[in-house]
Amino acid sequence: MARAYNFCAGPAMLPEEVLLKVRSELSDYASSGMSVMEISHRSAAFKDILSEAEERLRRLAAIPEDYCVLFIQGGASLQFPMVPMNLGKGAYVVTGRWAAKAFEAAKLQGRGEAFAGSADRNFEYIPKIDPAEIPRDAVFVHICDNNTLYGTRFFKPPETGGKPLVSDMSSCILSAPLDVGKYGLIYAGAQKNIGPAGLCVVIMKKALIPESLPDSVPVMLRYRTYFEHGSLYNTPPTFSVYVANLVFRWLEEKGGLAAMEELNREKAKLLYNAIDESALYLNKVSPRDRSLMNVPFRLRNRDLEPLFVSEAEKRGLMNLKGHWSIGGIRASIYNAMPVEGVKALVEFMREFEKKHI
Repeated sequence: MARAYNFCAGPAMLPEEVLLKVRSELSDYASSGMSVMEISHRSAAFKDILSEAEERLRRLAAIPEDYCVLFIQGGASLQFPMVPMNLGKGAYVVTGRWAAKAFEAAKLQGRGEAFAGSADRNFEYIPKIDPAEIPRDAVFVHICDNNTLYGTRFFKPPETGGKPLVSDMSSCILSAPLDVGKYGLIYAGAQKNIGPAGLCVVIMKKALIPESLPDSVPVMLRYRTYFEHGSLYNTPPTFSVYVANLVFRWLEEKGGLAAMEELNREKAKLLYNAIDESALYLNKVSPRDRSLMNVPFRLRNRDLEPLFVSEAEKRGLMNLKGHWSIGGIRASIYNAMPVEGVKALVEFMREFEKKHI
């Protein structure tokens, strides 16, 4: 059976070249006679994988030396409480579901205040941030760079009045060149643009790592634990790190993040043009804020949406149903989605429109 075009928001499509490499090494990694899923995380073989993954990520994202790279379990959601536990009170920009969840996790600790957002227009735009409105007692400012449900994106980091900027980049990391120095801390769940679920990559300015924390903060929720032990305090998600390393290598072979951004802009333009030129499809996101990774849209006749999804599946266009909380259609076109996949979707959309309008 031919591989489908998987438009799922996550776990998402992986590069076929990476999957083939995984298959070839699955039962015997590096002539060890063992799978990479079986080797010890303390072994020289896995330490080499971990080291290579960090080195490749540093090259790809041009990460400065005064930043550390941490590989942590629990996905991005664990970072929602972990960030305020380690850094203190945050000022939150609420631009969608995951930004709201991060804020709620901080608020439960008495360490979060929302000062800007876009709920007034159903999260269809990115608000302008006025540094003068940032709460004075906030230690950091938190944003979600790319909103998977609503299809919006910060295309440049907001001004924060000198406070460290913390960003959830789960659904856009490595999709374009990144100025790491504009951020104090970046975190990203792996299952969209990095690799399998279960891993979260944290890129953090070393000076922000607290020297000490109250005894009430568990050792596994302290950034210093991961920093001092090279992400090996306990067993990390070894297989996810292994695949992430292969994805980083694939990105380097494809020309790096500048080349990836060019490709992603091409894919997004194809899809947004098909929507904007249509009499059936509708995307309400402010054009200047449209995500390059997640493209949600509705059919003007919403009764047709289930049929659209089922007919698309027959064409090998999978997981186009929108998030359960908002419905509609959503096409996630991360790095691993080839241009051919987007062209196939656009062709189907035009054929479907001719039949139903």
